[in-house]
Amino acid sequence: MTLEIILIVAVLALLSLLLVLQLRQPARAAQMLEQQHRAMLTDLHDGLNKQGDRLIAAQAAESERLRTAVSEELRATRDAINALQAKQDTLRSEMLAQTLAKLAEQGRADQELIQNSFRNATQHLASSIETLSRTVDGRLEQIGGKVNERLDEGFKKTNETFVSVMARLATIDEAQKKIDGLTTNVVSLQELLGDKRSRGAFGEVQLEGLVRNILSPQAYEMQYTLPNGSRADCVLKLPEPTGMVAVDSKFPLENYHRMFDAASPAEKLAAEKQFKADVKRHVDDISGKYIIPEVTSDGAVMFIPAEAVFAEIHAHHSDIVDYAMQRRVWIVSPTTLMAVLNTARAVMKDVETRKQVHIIKDELGKLGKEFGRFDERMKKLADHIRQAHEDAQDVRTTSQKISKRFTSIEQVELEHIAVLPPDITAADL
Repeated sequence: MTLEIILIVAVLALLSLLLVLQLRQPARAAQMLEQQHRAMLTDLHDGLNKQGDRLIAAQAAESERLRTAVSEELRATRDAINALQAKQDTLRSEMLAQTLAKLAEQGRADQELIQNSFRNATQHLASSIETLSRTVDGRLEQIGGKVNERLDEGFKKTNETFVSVMARLATIDEAQKKIDGLTTNVVSLQELLGDKRSRGAFGEVQLEGLVRNILSPQAYEMQYTLPNGSRADCVLKLPEPTGMVAVDSKFPLENYHRMFDAASPAEKLAAEKQFKADVKRHVDDISGKYIIPEVTSDGAVMFIPAEAVFAEIHAHHSDIVDYAMQRRVWIVSPTTLMAVLNTARAVMKDVETRKQVHIIKDELGKLGKEFGRFDERMKKLADHIRQAHEDAQDVRTTSQKISKRFTSIEQVELEHIAVLPPDITAADL
């Protein structure tokens, strides 16, 4: 291959030289040079072919020689490998035998060591298991006792809880029944309050119930007719200088509801004005009918059966309250009426107590005299008791002396019997 490259380079150099010469010489010389050049190329081509054949033949021979050498080398290498393999197998067998022998010996030692360790571990484990078993048994007994106690307490609490739950369920059922009844009553009450006469009757009944529960029958009168022909729902017969106070029930409910049910501010304002007008009209009616000079007190009471209406008046319509005070009318609700009635009862009780003061004074004087007599008689009784005690002491002293005499006599007789001769018996005496 190297020779071919050299020849190619030489041909290229020759061609370059010829080209240069052709450019420098005239046409004829160029033609001659071209012929020479072609002849040289032909010779060169033939030489190259021959050289190529020789190179191919040499390469084939070299390849055959190399193949033969490689085959022999491979055969020698294979033989050496086989020999090494055989030697390695022999060494492996010997090392394996030695290793097995050592392992067998070590295994016997390890087996003995393992057996001893296992034996010791078994003994220690048995002891530990026995100790653990005793501990576990003790703990189980303790836990069992505690569990039984807890279970008993749990069962007891569960039973108590169950009983409590059942009681509460019964209470809830009862409350539900009451709620159902209350719902029915509320519906009936709403139907009742929808009519003016029904509202009036409701207020009168509530007023009578409050008065009856607080005052005695002599302190009030229901549906009382005054000298001017007006009939008050109730009059309170209070002591002078207050005198008789008229109480009348009023229930301005329609415009109160309209005031809260209004859909617009204008409607609410109109309902509020009408509500104020209703209350003022009731105030004027009570002031004109139930305040009579020298017959009734200088004021009267307007009873509103609904706390909500009363609260609305006092919270948001103070001008109505002021107007009622100017007209000598006191606006009350069920709660405030109870306070008024309790105050009236206390006043009447105080007046009755004052009326009975002189009687109490006379009775206290009589009681003082009787106590003086009791003191004198008590002193006499004490003297008699003291004398009886002294007499009892004297009797006791005499009794003790008599007892001592009897004791002395008995001792004398016994001593006399003890000194008699043995042949003398008591029968001989």
